Amino acid sequence: MPIKHRVQRKSLKTSHTVSSPLGNPQAHQSGVLQKLLQEDPACDYDLIVIGCGSGGLSCAQEAAALGRRVMVLDLVVPSPQGTSWGLGGTCVNVGCIPKKLMHQAALLGQALTDSRKFGWECSQQVKHNWETMTEAIQKHVGSLNRSYQRALREKAVAYVNSYGEFVEHHKIKATNGKGQETYYTAAKFVIATGERPRYLGIQGDKEYCITSDDLFSLPYCPGATLVVGGSSVALECAGFLAGLGLEVTVMVSSQLLQGFDQEMAEKVASSMQQLGVRFLRKFVPVEVQQLEKGSPGKLKVVAKSTEGTEMIEGLYNTVLLAIGRDSCTKKIGLEKIGVKVNEKTGKIPVNDVEQSSVPYVYAVGDVVEGQPELMPVAVQAGRLLARRLFGGRLEKCDYINAPTVVFTPLEYGCCGYAEEKAVEVYRKENLEVRSTTLCSGLSSGQWPAETATPVTRRLSTVNSTM
Repeated sequence: MPIKHRVQRKSLKTSHTVSSPLGNPQAHQSGVLQKLLQEDPACDYDLIVIGCGSGGLSCAQEAAALGRRVMVLDLVVPSPQGTSWGLGGTCVNVGCIPKKLMHQAALLGQALTDSRKFGWECSQQVKHNWETMTEAIQKHVGSLNRSYQRALREKAVAYVNSYGEFVEHHKIKATNGKGQETYYTAAKFVIATGERPRYLGIQGDKEYCITSDDLFSLPYCPGATLVVGGSSVALECAGFLAGLGLEVTVMVSSQLLQGFDQEMAEKVASSMQQLGVRFLRKFVPVEVQQLEKGSPGKLKVVAKSTEGTEMIEGLYNTVLLAIGRDSCTKKIGLEKIGVKVNEKTGKIPVNDVEQSSVPYVYAVGDVVEGQPELMPVAVQAGRLLARRLFGGRLEKCDYINAPTVVFTPLEYGCCGYAEEKAVEVYRKENLEVRSTTLCSGLSSGQWPAETATPVTRRLSTVNSTM
């Protein structure tokens, strides 16, 4: 029942009642109360999300579903090679989705080879067509771009294909591809601009090298490829390129899969070597020269040892850089409103509810400092953030117990701390580490051993007496 507020008007010596939703439980449950308390009519929107990746889109759609006025801004700056893409962010366009499809293409090729051992007779040599694969992948990616646009329209989220930049508190400038500027205001903002691949800063890197921004829509087969870096992106790309029958070399300056369990990282590397991938460890490129133009052309890479003065050279058709990623926070005006940013990484420090140093500015996804760079985590964080801001909910995102998979030829899945991190947090004497290697029945002597995939399980647990 509404609360009856009795107001005495002495001059008229009468009284009347005023109904208020403040004491109405139905109003609270339906979100009407939350809307009345938080809506700022002086602003154009209740929420503006800068960046249309997985985290930003999930946050925007959830906020709109809760009855808020929401806008999303997104404009992809082309890579140095001129590659750009549609709505959906890194994962959909140049990350998880096309990567897994190319990984699957490589697995299918291996399965075709193995099938002969199981009685399948192939009358001709099986070969792979790069152009057919990339065309199919890009058609699928395009369909996802369109599905995101439909979802935004259905939820009444305003989508503006423009570059967002803060100009003052609660106000941004949106610049479209033609340079036209429009200004918008909002009560709250979410930064979800993600990251882009890092370059080496050496002669020839931006002129002649490609990154994961370019690989998945590359219109020609890359040929003999040098992959620079030891990240999950580097090893995943190297793995499926080798699986497609290409000559692949991985050049890494230090650890493979830094931040992951190092015993498992070495098992991944060993499986890739069996597939024909060559590793050049403790080297970094210092120069890339173009010897021949073409699709692909021919490149010479000069590299230097990280442990001495040794120099090496190599000839390749393509050089793929996968040495890390930089957060896209430097040119969006965060300094104008006082949002603190890590000067070295570009990442935004936030508290446990994704709030930055400026109370009305939040961040989700890869731009958040100290959190895993995973698409499902960004989706969950964005959704929960919207519910806390506009739905009266309290649930926070769990960033530690987030499972992830590295899609190398030997797929590696993990959850929680790697052994090295667990030692750092709990100390070695308080841990028990168990490791078991299993193989499928196919390697028991009944079938050719090369068809078997070994499975290794590693478990780090804290002693119960701690």
